Amino acid sequence: MEPSSKLVALLVLAMVAAMAVQPSSAQNSPQDYLTPHNQARAAVGVGPVTWSTKLQQFAESYAAQRAGDCRLQHSGGPYGENIFWGSAGANWKAADAVKSWVDEKQWYNYASNSCAAGKVCGHYTQVVWRATTTIGCARVVCRDNRGVFIICNYEPRGNIVGQKPY
Repeated sequence: MEPSSKLVALLVLAMVAAMAVQPSSAQNSPQDYLTPHNQARAAVGVGPVTWSTKLQQFAESYAAQRAGDCRLQHSGGPYGENIFWGSAGANWKAADAVKSWVDEKQWYNYASNSCAAGKVCGHYTQVVWRATTTIGCARVVCRDNRGVFIICNYEPRGNIVGQKPY
């Protein structure tokens, strides 16, 4: 084998090896969304949610629409919804999005069923909404280095005015 042929063979082998250790959906699988949701729910005595391919398809469709601008804009669809944006340059994952929503727990006051003044906690209350039984989520890397957009949809939807999440 000529030296240039050996080099090409080695490069091809290196590319195949690199692809084998870089799974495309690593840390963004349904289970990667379900686990932190269900941990937060268990912490307040609420039963687990399961994965819905219907909600996943809805989330994927909307995420594809946001891929051009990565704007934090809700879909206005029929489901409960949490959205997340992470800046370019970081490999934002399912766990990052769910953690950001669950971290709002610190601002939620169960006794008054309200958020601390000037704070947001509705993402957290949607995660732990007792009546919600299924979720479906999607992640897209936005064009032109605009970051990552992650969305989870919930059924039945939560955050019903006048009701507590659990």
